[in-house]
Amino acid sequence: MLQIESWKRVLVWLVCFGGLLLALPNVFYTRVEQSNDARAAIEMKGETAELAAAAGQWPSWMPSSLVNLGLDLRGGAHLLAEVQVEDVYAARMEAMWPEIRNALRDERGTVGTIRKQPSPADEIRVKISQPEGMARALEVVRGLSRPIQTLTGAGASDIEVRGQGDEIVVTLSEAEKLATDDRTVRQSLEIVRRRIDEVGTREPTIQRQGADRILIQVPGIGSASELKEIIGTTAQLTFNPVVARGTDPEARADVGQKVVPSLDQQGVYYTLETVPVVTGEELVDAQPAFDQNGRPAVNFRFNTSGARKFGDYTRDNIGAPFAIVLDDEVISAPVIQSHIPGGSGIITGNFTVEESTNLAVLLRAGALPAGLEFLEERTIGPELGQDSIDAGKVATVVAFVAVLGFMWASYGLFGIFANIALIINVGLIFGLLSLIGGTLTLPGIAGIVLTVGMAVDANVLIFERIREELKTAKGPARAIELGYEKALSAILDANITTFITAVILFAMGSGPVRGFAITLGLGILTSVFTAIFVTRLLVVIWFERRRPKTIEV
Repeated sequence: MLQIESWKRVLVWLVCFGGLLLALPNVFYTRVEQSNDARAAIEMKGETAELAAAAGQWPSWMPSSLVNLGLDLRGGAHLLAEVQVEDVYAARMEAMWPEIRNALRDERGTVGTIRKQPSPADEIRVKISQPEGMARALEVVRGLSRPIQTLTGAGASDIEVRGQGDEIVVTLSEAEKLATDDRTVRQSLEIVRRRIDEVGTREPTIQRQGADRILIQVPGIGSASELKEIIGTTAQLTFNPVVARGTDPEARADVGQKVVPSLDQQGVYYTLETVPVVTGEELVDAQPAFDQNGRPAVNFRFNTSGARKFGDYTRDNIGAPFAIVLDDEVISAPVIQSHIPGGSGIITGNFTVEESTNLAVLLRAGALPAGLEFLEERTIGPELGQDSIDAGKVATVVAFVAVLGFMWASYGLFGIFANIALIINVGLIFGLLSLIGGTLTLPGIAGIVLTVGMAVDANVLIFERIREELKTAKGPARAIELGYEKALSAILDANITTFITAVILFAMGSGPVRGFAITLGLGILTSVFTAIFVTRLLVVIWFERRRPKTIEV
């Protein structure tokens, strides 16, 4: 008999109702978006009359998740950045010098005095006064090497050490450079993601391209230059001992020292020790604040190891100046007044409130390990995004009307049932996209248009099968039942293979391809559901009410 149990009917209608309810906020997109933004602002800053009015535009008890609009629909900024991985080699060599120096000092009787020599950024050259001790010196420095902790570099060491006359030359091994490059790009990717997330942008696309490039797409942001301001600076914070202060940018600096300008004092230059006492990598928190005079400042706090080093240095150097350096500019050089054991302090300078807030964001997000060179930048205006939305709407409506008309003309009343299921199907797609926080792009709209065409395929198979069964002189109820049963295997085969293709597109593709794969995959799931369950339920309800002796499909 042609029948569906009551609990199945209730479950089907509940799924349809739930999906359409989740999709409903997208019908009032601007109103719901403003309401969501106002509620988020109330949580952060407190309630005001203006924010309360904006938040009240959409009932709080209703679903409020929206389908996020991608860069091509909303407008925004597109950047392609190349990570300058070579910058890290110099930092690694600089950090190794104290370790090499201390190890060779213990062998002074064999190697004599040691002195660091000028060298390229990616190597260290150390001159020893007793060349006959070169073998021992090389052995000691090689003992500082560490094994590389990667599969491709298994068994290799991180440094290569060789003698050249009376000089020891230390460089990074090729395997270590490859491992360092990979770590640098991964770390840069994560820090860029954290910086953009701090600003609160919607659904950015941040992904690696090739060996050393990062693709950044942020919908809703004003321009590419604004995006570059957020992520372009390396924000490398260090705390360095001050050797001297003056006005000569060409002041003499010994090996292991550098001359850097003051950020807020024009014409003032500091000679600093190159090796910092503490770096921004040991910073765990930074918040905008005000100093004792009410001027904008930034409070900071170190982790355990940073706090210990910071405390030890301030204890041993009371009365000495201490430079806080951001991207090779001294932003503050206070004199240490007392021991600071807690690992926290304050950065003061001629900041505005906005500058102190941005500095805190950059420091809290962490320092980029290397500079970024922007190879490509584009700003996509909201007008272009609106044009894409309008074009997508036209394409969807045309496809929708054409399919509805074809189904009604071909299958009559049964075609109307298929059309009702198709409308529910599109609503379910938007409901699922809202539920998972998916991003809709122009290729995603193409996926929906394709789904509209594919969604009726299953119904065509079923209805044609019912026609065949009616020709064998079976009754209407039996013909409908057999039509659904015998078409099921073909429907599942076709949709499973297409779904596998969508999964592969999502896994292997990026950006627009993924947007297409998401809507195609969700569309397949909802199409199968509406074809097998919703249209069947509509047909059964109609058949139970009418009890026709014959049917026309």
